Amino acid sequence: MKLLLNIKKENDDLGKQANNLFKILPITSYLKYFIAIILFISCFNIQAQDLSGKYTLGEITVSGNTSFSEQTIITYSGLRKGSEITLPGEQISDAIKKLWNSKLFSDIEVYVTKIEDNIASLEIRLSDLPQLNELKINGVKKGKKEGIIKDNKLNKGVKVTENLITTTKNFLSKKYKKDGFLNTKVHINTIEVKDTLETARVNMVLNIDKGQKVKIKDIVFNGNDVLSDKKLRKSMKSTKKINRLRILKRSKFIDSAYQADLGHVIDTYKENGYRDARILSDSLIYNDDKTISLQINVNEGELYKFGDIKFIGNTVYSDRDLSRLLRINKGDTYNGILLQERIADNSKPDAFDITNQYQNNGYLFSSINPVEVSADNNIIDIEIRISEGKPAYFNSVSVVGNDKTNDHVIYRELRTRPGQLYSKANVVRTVRELGQLGFFDAQEITPNFNNPNPVEGTIDMEYSVKETGSSQIELQGGYGGGGFIGTLGLSFNNFSIKDIFKKEAYKPIPMGDGQKLALRLQASRFYQTYSFSFSEPWLGGKRPVQFSASLSHTKQFLFNPLTRNADKSRSFNITGITFGLAKRLTVPDDFFTLSQSVGFQRYDLNNYNTGLFTFGDGYSNNLSYTVGLSRNNTRIDPIYPTGGSSFSVSAKFSPPYSLFNGVNYKALKTERDENDIIRNDPSRPDDERAAAQARIAEIDQERYKWLEFYKVKFKGDWYTQITKDLVLRPSIEFGFLGAYNNDRGIIPFERFFVGGDGLGNYSLDGREAIQLRGYPNQSLSSQDGGTIYNKFSLELRYPITLKASAKIYALTFLEAGASFDNFRDYNPFDVNRSAGLGLRIFMPAFGLLGIDFGHGFDPLVGETGKHGWETHFIIGQQF
Repeated sequence: MKLLLNIKKENDDLGKQANNLFKILPITSYLKYFIAIILFISCFNIQAQDLSGKYTLGEITVSGNTSFSEQTIITYSGLRKGSEITLPGEQISDAIKKLWNSKLFSDIEVYVTKIEDNIASLEIRLSDLPQLNELKINGVKKGKKEGIIKDNKLNKGVKVTENLITTTKNFLSKKYKKDGFLNTKVHINTIEVKDTLETARVNMVLNIDKGQKVKIKDIVFNGNDVLSDKKLRKSMKSTKKINRLRILKRSKFIDSAYQADLGHVIDTYKENGYRDARILSDSLIYNDDKTISLQINVNEGELYKFGDIKFIGNTVYSDRDLSRLLRINKGDTYNGILLQERIADNSKPDAFDITNQYQNNGYLFSSINPVEVSADNNIIDIEIRISEGKPAYFNSVSVVGNDKTNDHVIYRELRTRPGQLYSKANVVRTVRELGQLGFFDAQEITPNFNNPNPVEGTIDMEYSVKETGSSQIELQGGYGGGGFIGTLGLSFNNFSIKDIFKKEAYKPIPMGDGQKLALRLQASRFYQTYSFSFSEPWLGGKRPVQFSASLSHTKQFLFNPLTRNADKSRSFNITGITFGLAKRLTVPDDFFTLSQSVGFQRYDLNNYNTGLFTFGDGYSNNLSYTVGLSRNNTRIDPIYPTGGSSFSVSAKFSPPYSLFNGVNYKALKTERDENDIIRNDPSRPDDERAAAQARIAEIDQERYKWLEFYKVKFKGDWYTQITKDLVLRPSIEFGFLGAYNNDRGIIPFERFFVGGDGLGNYSLDGREAIQLRGYPNQSLSSQDGGTIYNKFSLELRYPITLKASAKIYALTFLEAGASFDNFRDYNPFDVNRSAGLGLRIFMPAFGLLGIDFGHGFDPLVGETGKHGWETHFIIGQQF
């Protein structure tokens, strides 16, 4: 009788050790195996004992369904001919583990085939794990299949194991249940591929049955006497019952969100004084209409109030100072959530709480812990135990991740300096300032606290940034303004003018000094526009004083109605130059900026007679001074602010020429009115009317030789984070154009044109296009533009992605606004209203792109009903 040692490793029994299993060939069934063991024990005990011991390893053979060579498998196993082994022993177990850990085989068996002269020969019998040949996915859209393959690593050639099948099922089930498909079923079938290839392969069929989304028909609370079902349901942030009017929160059951919402229910009780409230049980009930109902049983407990509140360990601030920050008094209804927020509100980095009071004044290593010391008679006495620690100072401050932006551009924006007393507010402000530069991904700026040393009172601060493309190219072609319009624009937002003559700096352009340079060319059959601008944010490098300069030239050709083409012998040219300075203030705070600029525009008319200008050959000069005050503390991402506000007020005015130029504008106005009567009287001879027209042109040339005006504007934006991602943006705008001398009148330039997307093909006369969606461009102003306007706007924004490569957000809006020709007609409530939705896409290389669908609720001039829908394309506009 020949005895064989069988050691076996299978998929479903990884942990079993088989070194002590003996098999007598040809016995194979469990019954025969059991009988053989009994026989060995009773009759052949000596022979069985003889197999145990140390042997020299002889021949090793390999059998089974495998495409690997015998030598490869033996090498994988670690067994070596001639080595000493013990039967049974660890060498065989280790060999099986090594082969199994290679993740190439489905089962492994090791047999002792021969023992002779203390030499043991072994046979390794195994089968290859099958490779994935083809995968068919049923039950999902084509666009989703790539994601499933990627997430579950179901690529062709992957080894198909029971673990792979199980994890794929679990992943997909959880994924779709998270999306509200509570009844998701996933089935995976594998089919062996039979062909001439030796490699074991299978085809896989993945069937996904998501079923219908399971909605919540009702949420019922039992045991709540103090707080109503409505209030408790409201506290559940993500788990909502069916409500057809709700848009932002749909009714679907997601178990993880539901469990979190149960915690929110308890928090609501704690906020109302019921600190012992708890969930006794909850159940999910399937309804006949394929919805579910949730029943939640609560125990409200008893009402608690605050008792004595004592501060322990505070030396820097008095009890009175800390009590003013805490704002909780003895006898107030107990609110554990509020107590924690007043001590440390982790949801707001700039919160008005006790922790920030310490950390903004150097006490980085302070710790503040509230402890309930008594709860007798439902009165809770609190001790707020404070360990202040030593004041901390910045030991070193560094920035990493800036490969293009020069260090000095970043370091001048830092509010934290080596040797400076630590301040959390300064760290938060630094993150905001770096994000506002526009050179880095605002979502990726991270302050790292390195090497904290409470004993020495030092901390190393490192700001990690990730650079994004800060230059933009604008290349457009389209039809508008009576013909084809081509636009080429280049904007370099991190330019370095000092390196402009260094060949090695062109990668592809000199960059890194934070300067801005822009070139723009726009042309069509009817006009040409050229512009250049440059700005240096830190003039001289010592103070945050921005210097800016711009130069532009525009040429407009008159439309010839006979040829329906541009008459290039008749033109209107504008040349302008502007210099400006903007200084960051320190009072009232350093979010304020005072800006000043001086500009000059020259308007030249060459045989250019239109309704706007009564003098076809002539000129106008516009010398103006603009002063503005603005405050911007929006945070953190300038593309998608989530908090803060931005407002600006500006005044632009020319010198009051009529005070000192000696011209009698009252007499000119009287003469012009008289000639206007003659010009418009058809009973007058033609030569007399022509003479009147010529005289009006001469008078207007005198009136507008040097433009005299003042212009006041205000704009305010506020950003409020309603939820983690949802942001509300109210906005208000106002503008007024006036004249010093009523006899001279309001100039025909610098006017406001309200309506549409707020983008103008060209602005020849200093006009301002004011966005008001839902109506055609400039349709809410008179032909010559308004002198006063106001606008109110409310936007709700939600981000789709805020990655550096592309920031995308959706929005809905309500808007109202109007323009008026004079102040006597002004009524801030006589407005045109609209509503709609839109999408914004910001890509560093192309700037802001977007589309809006606006519905105008009011009729335009000549319309009898509401205006209806308008589509607006947004290119390069403000955020």
